Amino acid sequence: MTSKELTDLVLEVTGRERAQVRTIEPRPGRTCPWPDDTDILAGPFQGIGISGVFHQQARALELASEKRDFVVATRTSSGKSLCYVLPILRSVLSEPAARSLLLYPTKALARDQAAKLQAVAPTGVRIGVFDGDTPRGERAMIRNHAQIVISNPDMLHLSILPNHSNWRSLLQSLRFVVLDELHVYRGVFGSHVAGVMRRLFRLSEWNRSKPVIIATSATIANPARLLEDLTGRTPVVVDEDSSPQGSRTIVLLEAPEDDAYSPAYETARLLATLAARQVRTLAFCRSRVGTEVVLRLARDLLTRLGADPTVIDSYRAGYTPEERRKIESRLLNGSLVGLASTNALELGIDIGGLDVVLMNGFPGTVTSFWQQAGRAGRAGRDGLAVLVTRQDPLEQSLVEDPDLLLGASIEAATVRPGNPYVLAGQIKCMAHERPVSSEELDQFHPGARRAAESLTEAQELVARPAGYFYPKDRSPAEQVNIRGAGGRSVLLRSAGAVVGEMEEWRAMREAHTGAVYLHRGQRFVIEEFDLARGQAELRPEEPPYSTRSLVNSVVVPTTTIHESGLMKLMGLAVTTVVTGFVRVSLEDGSVLGEEELDLPPDTCETVGVRLSVQGLGIQDAGAVHALEHAFLSVAPLFAGCDRADIESAWYSMTYETGEAAVYVFDRTPGGVGLSERLMETAHEWTEAATKLLKGCPCLEGCPKCLYLSGCPDSNRNLDKTGALVWLDAKRTIISL
Repeated sequence: MTSKELTDLVLEVTGRERAQVRTIEPRPGRTCPWPDDTDILAGPFQGIGISGVFHQQARALELASEKRDFVVATRTSSGKSLCYVLPILRSVLSEPAARSLLLYPTKALARDQAAKLQAVAPTGVRIGVFDGDTPRGERAMIRNHAQIVISNPDMLHLSILPNHSNWRSLLQSLRFVVLDELHVYRGVFGSHVAGVMRRLFRLSEWNRSKPVIIATSATIANPARLLEDLTGRTPVVVDEDSSPQGSRTIVLLEAPEDDAYSPAYETARLLATLAARQVRTLAFCRSRVGTEVVLRLARDLLTRLGADPTVIDSYRAGYTPEERRKIESRLLNGSLVGLASTNALELGIDIGGLDVVLMNGFPGTVTSFWQQAGRAGRAGRDGLAVLVTRQDPLEQSLVEDPDLLLGASIEAATVRPGNPYVLAGQIKCMAHERPVSSEELDQFHPGARRAAESLTEAQELVARPAGYFYPKDRSPAEQVNIRGAGGRSVLLRSAGAVVGEMEEWRAMREAHTGAVYLHRGQRFVIEEFDLARGQAELRPEEPPYSTRSLVNSVVVPTTTIHESGLMKLMGLAVTTVVTGFVRVSLEDGSVLGEEELDLPPDTCETVGVRLSVQGLGIQDAGAVHALEHAFLSVAPLFAGCDRADIESAWYSMTYETGEAAVYVFDRTPGGVGLSERLMETAHEWTEAATKLLKGCPCLEGCPKCLYLSGCPDSNRNLDKTGALVWLDAKRTIISL
């Protein structure tokens, strides 16, 4: 089917008259001849249809020859991988002792890229994948002999760096370090990776090598700044893209004014309809639970259509390696036609030619939207991307004004290596690897020396004239989770078998007693949640509802970092407690009931923006509450983050001033720079919140402008008119 036929089918299935349809015209590619010093590589690549190189690839070869760090920031399917593959293969062939380390954010992507590299590498080039799934018997060979080591930041942090003496031959001969999918390294994960990379370069320098850094990224606003934050080195940016691009159609589907509307069902209906017609389709969902719900609904629909329900499956974190490999294999061999997935497949894994991408809700950032849309129609083919919006203020504003999305500037990726929780863990790891001098700490991060002194006072480091030592034999890396801000994980068990694992904070929200949990289409109810043992017991069950936790936050300001107009960037102490949960009907989305929970509170320090709501008090609580919803709804567009990365709170009277206030803050302990971004864009943020309220014709607030699914007050007591009156009076001075 052509893209036009697929678009017509989508509109016919959804019956939507107010769909926004935009088409991006195709663009031809431009290649240049293979450089003279790559003759030995040209043959294998020409054998797979690559007769020349794009501008970005030729520029990459030139910069690598000059031993200059660089980052390639171009769109999806633009040949970014060859920008590091070509220089590395050239290096190996000219200097057999040279070694390179390629880092990917996921194991699936690493193994996919390893297979592609093996297919084009000249005979004799030794390539090894070193990750958690690598058999023990192969690890020594990879460590000592692989010319190209493919891994991920987790293994670098947990295994390679703590045991660097075993990796001396790699560190001594390290010529290139690759960070693929650079834009993924943001937030707390990116902040930790910044420490891991500095540890790597410290040890390579000790072994007398200085590798060239090559990074690839989707288009982001700040590729050079991000790589500099992650590595401490300033790169050249390569962003001229001469690769071909097929036509791409974007469909934005507005959520109807219908209480029974379910975006998950709408996505499942489209997935089932397309799969029944053998249209290769990938449905992205915003959460693990959402992925499982869409799979379950789509399989039921396929069964009703008389089609084989096993032609679709799901893919997300938490599956076993064997499950992931089987799904990936079925995608490549064509026995899977459709897939519901989290953003685990947003990256460049080769899953064959896709015709359609469905997005069950806005994926959180403009960058992610284009990454996901770019999975359809790769390699110059036409593609269709469909955004199925939720009854959500942010998402409905994108449908009503598509330029907010399709014409928006790509966000900047933000990290905060100085996050005190992150910094403390990385310094302990660094001191375990080698004693750390005060000068090295200053080079590591401006706040590192102070953090080391605090760790010494806490007896977690020992200070000696030669530097700071870690006083235990066992590496602290095992206790430093680089994909989170710390804390334990909770195992999910059913009949004695482990069916999943999740972080403790997530488990308190999604695996508490009474919660519904889905795994590969099978539904479970949490029978017992034992926080002390770090376990949850599940029983298979088919309840006609899903569950959603209710979360309350208490915010106490601790320090003022910066002030402008009515906004302050502040240090905050935030206490969060899951107070209960609601049961939501799978049939029509209605709330069937609410139940209280008795879970312990969790307190952490973070960074946030405080809006002083001057002139409003206890009698205006509804207006303050509405302001909180409006500012939180549009905040992700300006913080460059997912909605789940930030939280908010409101007070009709604060103890320190007696005035009302709204807080929007980083959910990650210590903060990762999101609130700083909001402060920098305070004027645009305020204007967007105002436009959100004024652009909706309702009088009292509705799902399109004010209602938020996670509101602990269930969207009660919202005074839209009062909020607009205050904004009209104050917005010119909010961000002076």
